[in-house]
Amino acid sequence: MIDKKVVTKNYFVFLKEIKDKIAKARITAYKNLNKGLINLYWDIGKSIVEKQKKYRWGKSIVEKLSNDLRKEFPGIKGYSAQNLWYMRQFYLEYREYPNLQQVVGEIPWGQNLVILSRVKNIKDREFYIKGTIQFGWSRDVLIHQIEAEAHKQMKIKKIHNFPKTLPTHLSEQADLALKDTYTLDFLDVAEPLLERKLLENLKNFLIELGFGFCFIGNQYKIKLKEKEYYIDLLFYHRYLHCLVAIDLKIGEFKPEYAGKMNLYLNILDEKVKLPEENPSIGIIICKDRNLLEVEYTLKGMNKPIGVSKYRVTKKLPVQLHNKLPTQKDIEKVLKE
Repeated sequence: MIDKKVVTKNYFVFLKEIKDKIAKARITAYKNLNKGLINLYWDIGKSIVEKQKKYRWGKSIVEKLSNDLRKEFPGIKGYSAQNLWYMRQFYLEYREYPNLQQVVGEIPWGQNLVILSRVKNIKDREFYIKGTIQFGWSRDVLIHQIEAEAHKQMKIKKIHNFPKTLPTHLSEQADLALKDTYTLDFLDVAEPLLERKLLENLKNFLIELGFGFCFIGNQYKIKLKEKEYYIDLLFYHRYLHCLVAIDLKIGEFKPEYAGKMNLYLNILDEKVKLPEENPSIGIIICKDRNLLEVEYTLKGMNKPIGVSKYRVTKKLPVQLHNKLPTQKDIEKVLKE
C-alpha cells in the first residue's frame, strides 16, 4: 500500500527527476544520431571528390551512385543526386577549416544546407553555426536571422549604459541580447499602428528580438501611489533573469523618453521584480536617433537602458511577386 503522504510530498519531486533524466537522454541520443549522420555525409562527400579526381569521373557518376544507393536502401531518404552534390560541396567548403568540422555535426543537415547556400563568408558561417547550436534555431528562424544580417549586429557598437549600471557578466549578456536595429519587415502597417501590429505578429517579433524573451503583456500597468503608467511591451528574459520593458516610438529619439523609461524601471524593480531576479532593463525602439544625444542622455541614468532603431523594409514580399502587373503590362494598358 502506497503512503499518501509520501506521494504528495516526495513522489512528484522524484517523478520530475526521472522525467528530466529521460528528456536529457533523448536529447543526447538525438545529438549523437545527428552527429553520426553529418559524419556519414562528410565521408560520402569526401569519397566522391577523391574518386572523381582519382578515376577522372565526370558528373554522371553522382547520378548513377544515387540510383544504386536508392535501390539498395529503398526506405532511406537522403541519397538523391541533389543531396549527394550537397555532400560533395559540404566537404569541399569545410575541408580547410578543422575548427568548423568539429561543430557542423552539432546542427541538423537542413540548417547546414541553409548556411552553405545563403552565407558565403567563412566567419559569418561560423557565427550562424554557433548561433544555431547555442540557441537551437530552427530552419525558418535561421533563415530569418540570415536575412536580417544578424552577424552584422554583433559587430556594431550598440548604444546603452549597461557597463555602468549592471555587473560585468550581466552587462555583457545584456549587450548580446540587444540589437542596434530591429527589422520589422513582416509588418504591412502604417507606423502609428506599430504596437497593435507587433502584437498580431508577436511570434515574428520575438524572433527578431532574439532568444530568451518571454512575453508578459502589452500596455502593462504599473502604479506609483495614485498615478498609473503603461509600458508598451513587457518581457521576461530567461537567460538574463530579468524583466525587459520596451517602449515603442514612431519618431526620432527624444531625451525625455529615457527619463520616462528610467521611471518605469525604478517602479518595476521596487514593485514587480522578484527578490532573486536581476535589475530590470529598458529598451527604447525608435525610428531614428542622434547617437551623441543618446550618449549624453544616458550618462546620468542609474538604470540600464538601451536605445535601438527599427526599420520596415521596402522589399516586396515573395508572395506578391507574381500578383502585381509588370512594366510591360502597365505600358500595354496605357497604350490601349
